[in-house]
Amino acid sequence: MKSIPSSDWSQLYEDSFKTLNAPKPGAWVETRVLSISKDTVFLELDGKNEGLLAREEVTDKNGELTVKVGDTVKAFLLPSESGERIFTTRLTGETAGLELLEQAYREGLPVDGLVDREIKGGFEVKLGEFRAFCPYSQMGDRRAEATPAFVGMRLPFRIQEFKDDGRKIVVSNRVFHEEARQKTLSQLKANLKEGQTVRGTVKSVHDYGAFIDLEGVQALLPVSEYDRARVEDLRTVLSVGQEIDAVILKLDWTNDKLTLSRKSLQADPWTEAAARFPEGTKLTGKVVRVASFGAFVGLAPGIDGLIYVSEFRSDGPYSGDRNVPVKVGQTVSVQVLSVDPANRRIALKPATSREDDETTAKYLSGSKDSDSYNPFAALLKKK
Repeated sequence: MKSIPSSDWSQLYEDSFKTLNAPKPGAWVETRVLSISKDTVFLELDGKNEGLLAREEVTDKNGELTVKVGDTVKAFLLPSESGERIFTTRLTGETAGLELLEQAYREGLPVDGLVDREIKGGFEVKLGEFRAFCPYSQMGDRRAEATPAFVGMRLPFRIQEFKDDGRKIVVSNRVFHEEARQKTLSQLKANLKEGQTVRGTVKSVHDYGAFIDLEGVQALLPVSEYDRARVEDLRTVLSVGQEIDAVILKLDWTNDKLTLSRKSLQADPWTEAAARFPEGTKLTGKVVRVASFGAFVGLAPGIDGLIYVSEFRSDGPYSGDRNVPVKVGQTVSVQVLSVDPANRRIALKPATSREDDETTAKYLSGSKDSDSYNPFAALLKKK
């Protein structure tokens, strides 16, 4: 009998350990990505063999890879008649028997299931020969505006309860949305800062503001932060799906609240308020708000002045029975009393209009020797 060289014995000895340590079908393996082809991700196993993982299992909804060469992945070895070591990051009901489903429950492995029908309290999901229950609260994204027709869809689920030898299985689809959201939040926490300009997509518009999507996380754009000019209804200027730029006004990661401001991108009109509205200036504007202490008058986009209630006199141009005898939307003539740009305040008083002043000036310029002598103007001169 021909003897075997010592070097071959060493190799056989090493191979025997590889065979003994080789993963068995149903084994949970943590290994490294060796290479990626058009359809397959090749996993490192031992010197002579590689594991095969379908590329589609590690791509996102946009078709982008979520792993790269050198990354570590966790996967299950599936039974195979061809001898190839085929792995999966999630099981399907068709490929997973009772033991694998129970193992998926213990390991937290995703299992693909078919939403078969809607039942009381949720949905019945088929996991191959087994049936599971998914409550309404565990289906889809919790931030979805409307519930889609889930029946007939094949979705990933995580088994949350596995009892009575598979006769009672409770699953969740929402956990994947939450995990993706938490991952996005972690990235945003590292990248976003207050005062930073971001671009987002309008998801919904309400009376109080609009929710803007920032890479899967929604931020609030209050109606008061949309523009320097007053906006009564955001629906007239924003629509769902529209992209806008805004500045991060506040980050509250504790409560997952992000507040945006679009008007912060616009020049501050108060920087030129003193030069634009010097004391004594007469102008007209519309009443934008009435309060017990006075009336606010819009002078320019982003700049309102206040007529204090004490400035309304019974013999003035806006006299009336009420303390504040003007109403919202009314056009009034005012005169600037003082300007305080630092505190964003302009004090006003009711005034005659420029046209009234010009008419009065014509009367005052009259002479009794002229053909246009006006006794009323002469009377005013004497006063």
